[in-house]
Amino acid sequence: MHKTTTCGELRIQSVGKTVTLMGWVNRRRSHGGLIFIDLRDRWGITQVVFNPAVSPEAMEVAEEARPEYVLAVEGLVEARPEGMINPNLVTGEVEVLVKKATVLNPARTPPFPINEPADVDEYLRLKYRYLDLRREPMRENLELRHRTVRFIREWFSDREFLEVETPILVKETPGGAREFVVPSRIHPGDFYALPQSPQQYKQLLMVAGIERYFQIARCFRDEDLRAERQLEFTQLDVEMSFVDQEDVWNVTEGCLTELADTVGGRKLLYRPFPRLTYAEALDRYGTDKPDLRFGIEIHNVTDLTGGSEFRVFNVVIENGGQIKAIAAPGCAGYSRRDIDELTRLANGAGAKGLVPLAILPEGFRSPLTRFFSDDRLRAIAERLGANHGDLILIVADTAEVASIALGEVRLEIGRRLGLMDPSVLAMAWIIEMPAFEWNAERNSWQAKHHQFTAPLDEDLPYLEMDPGRVRAKQYDIVCNGLELGGGSIRIYRRDVQEKVFKIIGMTDAEAYAKFGHLLEAFEFGTPPHGGIAVGIDRLSMLLAGRDNIREMIAFPKTQSATEPMTGSPSPLNPEELAILHLAVTSGPEPS
Repeated sequence: MHKTTTCGELRIQSVGKTVTLMGWVNRRRSHGGLIFIDLRDRWGITQVVFNPAVSPEAMEVAEEARPEYVLAVEGLVEARPEGMINPNLVTGEVEVLVKKATVLNPARTPPFPINEPADVDEYLRLKYRYLDLRREPMRENLELRHRTVRFIREWFSDREFLEVETPILVKETPGGAREFVVPSRIHPGDFYALPQSPQQYKQLLMVAGIERYFQIARCFRDEDLRAERQLEFTQLDVEMSFVDQEDVWNVTEGCLTELADTVGGRKLLYRPFPRLTYAEALDRYGTDKPDLRFGIEIHNVTDLTGGSEFRVFNVVIENGGQIKAIAAPGCAGYSRRDIDELTRLANGAGAKGLVPLAILPEGFRSPLTRFFSDDRLRAIAERLGANHGDLILIVADTAEVASIALGEVRLEIGRRLGLMDPSVLAMAWIIEMPAFEWNAERNSWQAKHHQFTAPLDEDLPYLEMDPGRVRAKQYDIVCNGLELGGGSIRIYRRDVQEKVFKIIGMTDAEAYAKFGHLLEAFEFGTPPHGGIAVGIDRLSMLLAGRDNIREMIAFPKTQSATEPMTGSPSPLNPEELAILHLAVTSGPEPS
């Protein structure tokens, strides 16, 4: 008996055909001497009917069958009786009258329902992930991810990009997150690293003359996990030669726009994608990955609040700080408890407090009414575009802290007011990022993105005299408050690359030991080049309207970086450690 038809395939035109179906028992119902089983496979559900008058042997199988048993059935496709059509199934007009049936494998009772929605603990779902993946939402997630990757491959291939695989076992190099390392048995004491990205290899492919490269690349980072972060992840990796930033933006935007229209079923809010400088994003939204599905922008009201009798504001302004505010629409009636919750949120972001200003029909309600005239309060409201019924929230601190704190409060207001429409994708570019940031622990500069990012041409004069002033040809693409991807135009001249290595504290010897292969390659006619990497896990999560990338990955790690199903990670026994020339000096004893 061989499967001739999937469980999602039969239609009214199939009536009269003899078919063989194989799948799992989704539901079993006994009625009027007949047994009805909804048989399920990856493609859908078909109702199969067991009648003892047609086949007593098949009826015995149906009486034995329980949910998640694996069955094979052979029978005749019939139209369902009038009034018995199921409009919720694409196969709902037909059923299969079973003549032969076999239990291919019985099943224990699953630890959670497979055939209906249920609130199941995530740890339990991950422990029995092979069962969780049978559930319709998870199957739909994997199918959407597959369609996403297939679309990307075809889109770039159609534009003469060449898909090239790069190594997984690579040389350990500094920069970015902590790397996973793999001991070499053949070379005792030496280690490979797992790549955080194919960064150096894709640049070397440009040296090799590939010109247009892409890869669906597996990447690894040894860092703490969050809802949008895993130890191992997949990214669309792209690199192009003879391009500037506009070229990379246009290619990426073209692919993502067509992808959203074709695969996701989500509405793109902006076409083309807005472009915000890094400084502008922080100033207006308090973050470099703003959620642009809603407004509520941060405004600087320092000039409207100075010179009053309110000493808190005056001290901040005298010390070079700023007074910033947002307007929460329709929130003037917030209770003391609501304000306290928002204040705690601002405190958690570093602010010392949050001053409310409610605009009511009878006037203003705020601690500020003791220190500010109504005219001045009206001027603040006018700048924010606030009206009766709105609540203005004010932070006085350094410009950065005030923005970040109000950015957190803004997101909470957006959540409370239901302004984050999951059916909408608000993509945007964040550009002109700082090339370097100061590392207080190391007392030195470090690359903001990575050390291969080219500075803006107009900022090259500051490279050695004032690194903090240098902006990079770096860009992120953000969507709905998440960083979806990032990239840059790369350094392609050895002299500039060596200057950057010096700025981040590398000696010539260290730079050559770590990156000598790249520096040498730059001497053999390297073209200008740049690219981008976009997270496939996050992208498919957004397209599916989910809020955790674990929902889009077949076998993810928990937030504590474990895999309950297999028990990974696990210790090695002493013999295995000895083969690898390793010794464990702390941690659990090997079993």
